[in-house]
Amino acid sequence: MTSHTGAMAVGATVAGGIALRQAFNRSNSKDTKTTTASTTTPRGNGKNVGILALEVYTPRTYISQTALEEHSGVSAGRYTLGLGQEGLAVTGDAEDVNSMALTVTHSLLEKYNIDPNSVGRLEVGTETLVDKSKSTKTVLMDLFPNNTDIEGATVINACYGGTSALLNAFNWVESDAWDGRYAIVVAVDIATYARGPARPTCGAGAVAVLVGRNAPLALVDPRERATHASNVYDFFKPDHSVEYPVVNGALSQECYYRALEDCYSKFCDRVDRLNGVVEESTDKEHFNAETADYFVFHAPYNKLVQKSYGRMHFMDARRKYAKDLVRKDSEEKKDDEDQQQGENTKPPQSPGLIAKECLTKPIEETYSDKALEGTLKSISKASYIQRLSDANAASKIVGNTYTASVFLGLASLVDKAGSRGDLTAGKTAVVFSYGSGALATMYRLHLRDPTSNGSDRVFTIDDMAKKLDLSARLATREEVHPQELDLALETRARMHRGGAPYSPVYPTIGRMFPGKS
Repeated sequence: MTSHTGAMAVGATVAGGIALRQAFNRSNSKDTKTTTASTTTPRGNGKNVGILALEVYTPRTYISQTALEEHSGVSAGRYTLGLGQEGLAVTGDAEDVNSMALTVTHSLLEKYNIDPNSVGRLEVGTETLVDKSKSTKTVLMDLFPNNTDIEGATVINACYGGTSALLNAFNWVESDAWDGRYAIVVAVDIATYARGPARPTCGAGAVAVLVGRNAPLALVDPRERATHASNVYDFFKPDHSVEYPVVNGALSQECYYRALEDCYSKFCDRVDRLNGVVEESTDKEHFNAETADYFVFHAPYNKLVQKSYGRMHFMDARRKYAKDLVRKDSEEKKDDEDQQQGENTKPPQSPGLIAKECLTKPIEETYSDKALEGTLKSISKASYIQRLSDANAASKIVGNTYTASVFLGLASLVDKAGSRGDLTAGKTAVVFSYGSGALATMYRLHLRDPTSNGSDRVFTIDDMAKKLDLSARLATREEVHPQELDLALETRARMHRGGAPYSPVYPTIGRMFPGKS
């Protein structure tokens, strides 16, 4: 799976664009057959727009975080325990986001036997720019030689670009403008950092996503999402002559927390309203950090995901405590006669192990509270293992992939849980995507068993897991010495300083995945 090398030979194709549209229109003119997912979640319009297929590309070489600790002269566990990482993918000047995007898109088309003419939208998310004007999407058009009628562009906003592209694809397939063809979203980045504490969070990867209706991983109800947008400078790239960002690590973590908490609060309220759950409800459970079967987070490093999931439990506790305060206030307003009859208005209790003062102080003052952090880790540990460990497995050994990170998490979830047969219809996965600057979105995907009326193609989680084969593929990578990271980044820096024309110098012979799988 290296860079694109000439014309692509695709096997037997699916129906052409017009035939495909007719088939989809027939199957979606009314609701598809009822599945477990549609039974448990009756909302939505029956289109079941979502993810049909996933494909992943990472460089073939990687560095062990344990070896990097020793090479860097830091204490044992600094990266493995402190960051929660085990490895990072490394690539030099012989690959860029264009070649990686070509590779992963080519592989998606080939593995799933997709006719290039049956694609009507193609959008890319990346922050690793090869050109400040010409988009990576236009480079990918080499894979569609007889199809110029493809909407979409390249979306840029730190690690959020891929999610914006995905939501655009969802909206297109959902809308009246949809012509029956597939949409493809490509999230691709090479994460690089200057020497310093952030360098162990390098990485590289690309994910291609096939989007359509009657999906096995569907945004059943498009209203089940919430977004955060703000203007902050936690991570940015003001110098176009270098790849390295300017990063304020402490501020970036705080901005991540703020965005997560804002999205989560809005998302909980929105889902509760859609489910008919009001604040006073006693017969229905409010959405909380353990409602969904799985969570998939943007993962710059695994420890941040662990901490952030703990913060969701903290938000649940604060919400419950605030409700108890309102209930207590209401009780205190009862007439004297009721109180004289012995009614006891006890003050609200602090949920679980969380100190009461943490539930009432301004939330910004809790971000650096190490005691609270430890408590939240303890409270959420079992649920984290159950709901997030599968999604985080790949990023722990690939590293940070910026805009591809949350999609790598989805692919990892499908690979791990899907291969075990655990991703059954009716289960849900809540996705949180964050990009510095800052933009973030939380949305819920529903697992389905798509059905066919005989005219439309059916995609399944089982087939997706088998074609991904992600764990086995990652196991074939070559571990290289930690000094390779410095060499690879130096060659990339030299490339940026030198400009065109440029001949790569980083060694690649025998070090790249084959171009076709």
